[in-house]
Amino acid sequence: MAEIVRTADERADAFYREHAREALKTAWAFTVVWHEQTADLLALEGERIVGAARLRIAASLGHVERIVVDPQFRRQGIGRRLLLELDDIANYYNCHKMTIGVLAGGEAQRFFEACGYHQEAILPQHDFKLDVAILRKFLL
Repeated sequence: MAEIVRTADERADAFYREHAREALKTAWAFTVVWHEQTADLLALEGERIVGAARLRIAASLGHVERIVVDPQFRRQGIGRRLLLELDDIANYYNCHKMTIGVLAGGEAQRFFEACGYHQEAILPQHDFKLDVAILRKFLL
C-alpha cells in the first residue's frame, strides 16, 4: 500500500509536470493544452510604488489574484486603471472571462461591481470562515 508523506521539495512539481496532461484529459474529456502564467503590474508615482496588481492566466481565464493601492493614493482611479490593464493582458491571451474572490458584501465587492464585475457565486465560510463572493467579468 502507498505511504502518504508530506513534502517540501520539488518532487511533487516534477510529478505534476509528468502526469498533468493525461490527468487534465481525463478530467475534462478532451486534450487540454495548459499554459499558466502570471502578470504583475505596478502603479508608480515617480519612483514610489503606489499600487500593484497580479493576474493569473490559465484555461482561457484571467484571475485577479490581488490588487493593492497605497491608502494615501486610493480614490484616484489607480485601482480601476490597474484592472483595465489586466483586462488588456487577459484579452491578449484570449481569455474570455476575468474572476476574483472578495469578501461578500464588502467594500472590495462594491469596487469590482463598479468596474463591471458581477457576482457569480457565494462560497459560504470560505476564507477565514467568511463568505466569499466570486465575481466575474466577461471579456470577449
